Amino acid sequence: MTSSKKFNRLDRSKSGAAGALRGLQFLNKNNVGNDGWSEIESRFSDLSVNGLLPKSLFGQCIGMKESNEFAGEIFDALARRRGITSVSITKVQLRDFWEQISDTSFDARLQTFFDMVDKNADGRITEEEVKQIITLSAAANKLSKIQTNAEEYSALIMEELDPDNLGYIELYNLETLLLQVPNQSTHLTTSNSRVMSQMLSQKLLPTREPNPIKRSYKYLSYFIEDNWKRIWVLALWLSICAALFAWKFVQYKHRAVYHVMGYCVTTAKGAAETTKLNMAIILLPVCRNTITWLRSRTKLGLIIPFDDNINFHKVVAWGIAVGVGLHAGAHLTCDFPRLLHATDEEYEPMKQFFGEKRPNNYWWFVKGTEGWTGVIMVVLMVVAFTLAQPWFRRNRVNLPKTIKNLTGFNAFWYSHHLFVIVYVLFIIHGYFLYLSKKWYKKTTWMYLAVPVLLYATERLIRAFRSGYKTVRILKVAVYPGNVLALYMSKPQGFKYTSGQYVFVNCSDVSPLQWHPFSITSAPGDDYLSIHIRTVGDWTSKLRSIFSKVCQPPIEDQSGLLRADIGQGNEKIPKMPRLLIDGPYGAPAQDYKQYDVLLLAGLGIGATPLISIVKDVLNNNNKQHKDIEEGKKNPFATKQAYFYWVTREQGSFEWFRGVMNEVAENDEQGLIELHNYCTSVYEEGDARSALITMLQSLNHAKNGVDIVSGTRVKTHFARPNWRNVYKRVALNHPNKRVGVFYCGRPGLVRELRQLAQDFSHKTSTKFDFHKENF
Repeated sequence: MTSSKKFNRLDRSKSGAAGALRGLQFLNKNNVGNDGWSEIESRFSDLSVNGLLPKSLFGQCIGMKESNEFAGEIFDALARRRGITSVSITKVQLRDFWEQISDTSFDARLQTFFDMVDKNADGRITEEEVKQIITLSAAANKLSKIQTNAEEYSALIMEELDPDNLGYIELYNLETLLLQVPNQSTHLTTSNSRVMSQMLSQKLLPTREPNPIKRSYKYLSYFIEDNWKRIWVLALWLSICAALFAWKFVQYKHRAVYHVMGYCVTTAKGAAETTKLNMAIILLPVCRNTITWLRSRTKLGLIIPFDDNINFHKVVAWGIAVGVGLHAGAHLTCDFPRLLHATDEEYEPMKQFFGEKRPNNYWWFVKGTEGWTGVIMVVLMVVAFTLAQPWFRRNRVNLPKTIKNLTGFNAFWYSHHLFVIVYVLFIIHGYFLYLSKKWYKKTTWMYLAVPVLLYATERLIRAFRSGYKTVRILKVAVYPGNVLALYMSKPQGFKYTSGQYVFVNCSDVSPLQWHPFSITSAPGDDYLSIHIRTVGDWTSKLRSIFSKVCQPPIEDQSGLLRADIGQGNEKIPKMPRLLIDGPYGAPAQDYKQYDVLLLAGLGIGATPLISIVKDVLNNNNKQHKDIEEGKKNPFATKQAYFYWVTREQGSFEWFRGVMNEVAENDEQGLIELHNYCTSVYEEGDARSALITMLQSLNHAKNGVDIVSGTRVKTHFARPNWRNVYKRVALNHPNKRVGVFYCGRPGLVRELRQLAQDFSHKTSTKFDFHKENF
């Protein structure tokens, strides 16, 4: 069959052939070639039994251990071709198998793929055989919907390749499909020349400066350029802390108590002064209304990194921990013991502070107001600080069930509110001082007065504002991947910017707790929407409550829907009452400052970016109308690249409507949408080869992607972020690109480093922003 004229009739110099060759690679590139066999031979020695390799271990031996079923199909295809009926093979037979697998020629790979489908070895593929290989490929790639629709897709292939209704297709038909289907449209062509791309790649190669002084200077200059806002804020904070510590240290060194307690008391008092400052300023980063106002209404964002408010809050918390440790440690382990063991002569100057009668034991200090308030504060701080750590807040620690119930977000939320008690005790502790009796020297309340008043005002504003910002539920949907979507009416006068977030309260779950969620609707929409991933205790209970009152979906709709609110149906159960507070500022709201946007979202992290995409589309359409009418539109964004990476096929349903809306209405090509499904094996792997063919065929014929169910074609595996940045840099020289990321913290370092590298070595400047709540 391979020698037939039909098989050789196509021109393999076409661009599609290169894509087909990649699509028929069977193994990871690391396994192909001379070195690949040595690794397989080594595995054969470990896995073989009496010199024979069982079929069940074939996948593990050739590097497909995650897809044993698929590897078994390859084994059967190769064995059929050689007339092998045994379920075990020798090393010689394995080498023969490997030589065909690793043959990079198009003909060899096409023949292998054909043999896998042609299970009866008659040189023809029936519709049932096509359906089986589609089901197998979909299972290997965790694409449940394609498995369900395997019969429909096999009929599509037969309709395309068997127009005469013969009931089968031959090898040359498969070759036609592979060579002539359009390449992935998501790999959009650009006008950049190959030479420019190669030059940029060479320029971005990590070159090591031989001179260590120049290398250090270059690294330092880059570091300062990228982090100068953080540096000056931290430097100012540390300088103030150091100055206060030194001031109090010197002050107490010249007092009489120094001759009894020595450097213990100077250290304790210096640490206490820094703790007063830090207990005051730790409230400022969480005054969200104030920060939102400063970010939106002033130019302070040019010098103050408002995006790092939560990070600064954490840094100050560490400062408090250090201050409390030094203060309490110096008092408990040094000051008090030295006072107890002081001579009568040494104690004489201390009478004005501790009384005529010398303290007779250690317990005297602890039971006093200064002592018990300090001990309780330390205990409460330790509890709150511990439960705020990510491994406890996100339940990452494997603990016994009884103890694990005491962790999680609820525990973090309630323990953090213990600081109301801490602040009360802190003021009491600062008033009843051992060594200061005059009121104007008891400065704790002076440090706290303004920040506490500001924070209390913020909470009152939230309570007042949320009291009248009740919302009416318009629609509820529970999507695959445990995502709850809530569509609500807009409260009167509620104005927001894409990228901002709101706090949500549901009294049926907890009357006290408020949780932040990004707004996914655009400012121009007549509704307000949020998408909530149910991963914690509060969100899980919220989903459960809405599930009970929602109606089941009708045909062609996903999830639990309730879209008929207000239509007079009295039998429908009452919806839970929701309160919202906000909107609050977030890094993503600064997108309007940039001509070019690079938006990267992981999983549910796409929520704030979806709102930006919708707003860019709405403003672009409005801009064209304004131009026609002779009006000016200040909207700056001229191009947006949206990359969404998710693990599950069902996740694409979360924003399917938005994807289709952009694909249909973005006539100017302003927004590029790139969806990535990481459960599908990367291009160049046989386990996704047929999915790639089906995807291209179905999209060309019906305009719908089989993976996402939208008009946007899906990439497989994970993006090559370096190539993404390179493409943007080539397309937009001498431009500032706003990079906005929301998702798991594991990718932050890579994206930030790439933004810095490309900013330093190209004329395109990338400003990286990460979402913080």
